[in-house]
Amino acid sequence: MNITFAVWAITVGAILILVVADLATASRKPHDVKFREAALWSIFYISIAVVFGLWVRAAYGSTYGTEYFAAYLVEKSLSVDNLFVFVIILAQFSVPSIYHQRILLIGVMLALVFRAAFIALGAAALASFSFTFVVFGGILIWTGVGLFRHWNEDPDPDENFMIRRIRKVTPLTDEFHGTKMFVKLDGKKFATPMFLVMIAIASTDLLFALDSIPATFGVTEEPFLVFSANAFALLGLRALYFLLKGLLSKLIYLSLGLSIILMFIGVKLILTYVHEVSNDVPKISTSLSLVVIGSILVITTVASLIKSRRDPSATAHAGRVTNPKPHDED
Repeated sequence: MNITFAVWAITVGAILILVVADLATASRKPHDVKFREAALWSIFYISIAVVFGLWVRAAYGSTYGTEYFAAYLVEKSLSVDNLFVFVIILAQFSVPSIYHQRILLIGVMLALVFRAAFIALGAAALASFSFTFVVFGGILIWTGVGLFRHWNEDPDPDENFMIRRIRKVTPLTDEFHGTKMFVKLDGKKFATPMFLVMIAIASTDLLFALDSIPATFGVTEEPFLVFSANAFALLGLRALYFLLKGLLSKLIYLSLGLSIILMFIGVKLILTYVHEVSNDVPKISTSLSLVVIGSILVITTVASLIKSRRDPSATAHAGRVTNPKPHDED
């Protein structure tokens, strides 16, 4: 794609304007978000993403338009799994519901920064070393296999190395003080539980970036499409949380479906490299990838809803990649 500096600047500027507008309007005053508000914001962000995709298709051709929508679908599906972890973190630290919106928006901003950095590194690596496709593919297959084995488990925020370190070396209060991360009590500075929540959210964003960026590069090699698909998927993450928080527990097989998607994209990346070395080996087209990913998401969603209806006690889990480690293993 021939993306000019002006197109990059306008796209990044529009995304920043949306973030600032979100901060200045919906997230300015802490409050409980109702279903109607979440639905309107979700429709707004999805509409922007779709319009952007239609513009890419009109301006750069159907191939790039398909790649964008495939990348957006991958990121949107992975962002739902991200929401599972956010729910666990917010519950683990007993965060008052009126602060959920602000925390999620900060989480989105951190995710945008982390993913922009990984996209730049990933694009440079792919341009310099085509074997990077194999590396990215291996990461996704390893992640997918781990998630497949532990799809019905949940991560524990207390296993987070940074959280455990901070608990040991930093004076902490037991109560929240609004959205403040540090307060002074009797002349001494303390970190609030909000600080731990932000550390947990930031480290979660970083880990998800390690998986989502290779996954997006698996359906398009264009950094502009990777960045825009990530950004538009993340911008709607806050609203999606409040829209789906009552439904998340019913998406029982989502983590299992995502594990299969990650392994599929990992194989696609490796085949892309093999195809470059030998044209005799076909690579998986973006159109086929879009069909496969969409089908897996539909099947897992329908199967989840059927399972939850037949067994009301069944509940969804975020999944984890590795076995838990003992907390004293530092």
